[in-house]
Amino acid sequence: MIQNEFVFNIKEKMKQFLLEGKTVSRWTILILDLLIVSWSFSFSFLLVKGFEFTLISPLRFAIYTASFSIIAIATLYVGRMHTGLLRYSNSVDLFRIFSASITFNIIFLSFMLLFAQTVIGDEHENLFLIVLINFFICTSLLVMLRVIGRNVYQFLTRRFAGKEFVNVLIYGSDKNAILVKQALESNQEVNYVVVGFIDINRNRLYSYMEQKKVYHFKELPELKKYKKIQELIIVHENLDERSKKVVIERSLRLGIKVITVPPSSKWLSGTLKRKQMHELRIEDLLQRKPIKIDQSRVKTDLHGKRVLITGAAGSIGSEIVRQVLQYEPTLLILCDNAESPLHAIQLEIEETFPDASVMMIIADVRDANRMEFVFKTYDIQVIYHAAAYKHVPLMEHNPFEAVDVNVGGTKHIADLAVKYEVEKFVMISTDKAVNPTNVMGASKRLAEIYIQALNSPILKTRFITTRFGNVLGSNGSVIPRFRAQIEKGGPVTVTHPEITRYFMTISEAVQLVLEAGTMGHGGEIFVFDMGKPVKIVDMAKKMIQLAGFNEGVDIKIVYTGLRPGEKLYEELLASSELTLPTHHKKINIAKVRNHSYEEANTAIIELLEINEMQDNELVVRKMKEVIPEFLSNNSIYESLDTNYLS
Repeated sequence: MIQNEFVFNIKEKMKQFLLEGKTVSRWTILILDLLIVSWSFSFSFLLVKGFEFTLISPLRFAIYTASFSIIAIATLYVGRMHTGLLRYSNSVDLFRIFSASITFNIIFLSFMLLFAQTVIGDEHENLFLIVLINFFICTSLLVMLRVIGRNVYQFLTRRFAGKEFVNVLIYGSDKNAILVKQALESNQEVNYVVVGFIDINRNRLYSYMEQKKVYHFKELPELKKYKKIQELIIVHENLDERSKKVVIERSLRLGIKVITVPPSSKWLSGTLKRKQMHELRIEDLLQRKPIKIDQSRVKTDLHGKRVLITGAAGSIGSEIVRQVLQYEPTLLILCDNAESPLHAIQLEIEETFPDASVMMIIADVRDANRMEFVFKTYDIQVIYHAAAYKHVPLMEHNPFEAVDVNVGGTKHIADLAVKYEVEKFVMISTDKAVNPTNVMGASKRLAEIYIQALNSPILKTRFITTRFGNVLGSNGSVIPRFRAQIEKGGPVTVTHPEITRYFMTISEAVQLVLEAGTMGHGGEIFVFDMGKPVKIVDMAKKMIQLAGFNEGVDIKIVYTGLRPGEKLYEELLASSELTLPTHHKKINIAKVRNHSYEEANTAIIELLEINEMQDNELVVRKMKEVIPEFLSNNSIYESLDTNYLS
């Protein structure tokens, strides 16, 4: 009973010590090192002498051992080998131990050869052999102390924390892979056991890094079976597109989760955080080659400027905020009427850009008086106008809001930009503005027309429009909806088996927005290269597979029919439009029919007056009058096209 209670108390104290993050005293480590170097030299000395104790001078043995111990421990102390935490020992620490061991063995040997003979009359019999053997034994024991200390700490911490072990492999055999391994083993937030590294590159195969073996990727099935591998960790920079496809597809077929982590340059405060690690997402599979932009031109454009971003709490707007802050504007003004999302981006900025000068403005772009106060107060130089309604079915049933925000709100901000001589106005548009088939797309096309018509060489403000397709993972987009449906067990709903869309990552889209802003002289509509269109059903199938399910067996796909105003295929350019290349291969200039300012302004004012009546049919009829190519699809407004065409 007493014995059991004693064992229990020991376990509890050990548990408390580990989970509270307490550390072994550095003096304890120094004493352990002293014991190791003393024992190592004693053993090496006796080994060379054949353990013939009668032939060994006690004085000589004592002086040799004491001299070596003093020199060794002094070297370790000066090198601060005792200050490192055993639990975080890595290859750098082990290399330092190796270097220190070479140092104190050489110092001891030199000392004995130069001084000991006159001090104790020693002939230095077998001294070189003693030092050589001691070097290997002493180095090995000092390294083992740190490796065993680290492994025992990790094992006991996870055991006492009640976490289950997850056996993982790290893809790659380069510096990034090593850094990830070190980060995982020193991170109490994760319960990973790194089994080894895996690579397609044959140069490093079957070698060891950080005491872990490098396997070939073809061995993955055997590793899954015998090493119980559950997850594969991939660093973004470690895979080209071709290798990524092979690695991911084989891993998923074997039921191995794929976890992605950012490169070490993007770790928060130099540390890999759990929140930066995530299971492979469809966004990762659809990403293309990284975009290169002219950083110097963008910096010249934004550094030291006062920048206003409307719709700053939205998907595109918030990413514009993140990227603009990197170029150190004098003041960044975030404007949105959504209080909670704006507060969320404020908290993010305070954490990631604590020194940035930022002003949060709760305002609606439709409120001309409120927005004029903002312009008058902050002397704005650059505007990124991202505030807009974007959901096609909702706007099809709410034309008043689409026109009021997307057209009227844009007109308010653009007119204020002229009045207060803003240097540049960049509007975010959409591929749905091309040959629009719905109210939302038509409202954005009207905004494009007004912005382009407003641009004039006699005005100080340059008006630029950027047009692109769907962005991956934006609020309310298809990907979060599919993900939620899969989590519930299905079914996954797709409107049509042939429907396709262009996709681009939010980060990629914003990079091109900033680049286009630097090259625009005013009046251009910049169109981004969105790559190849993606079938939505193929995306749904891939997401089901990523979640570890079988499409049609575990989770079914159901076709629900096109929604009001929805197209099967989106266009980035109308057939009558011409494009001109720019110096950036992913950005072209669309040449569209120009409208005079008088024509565009009159049409917009008339539309806004009609909109005040809140008669949906009259509003849409006027939109079709201004945009003859606006032909509704799968919509209650198709009858207006019949009347118009007849």
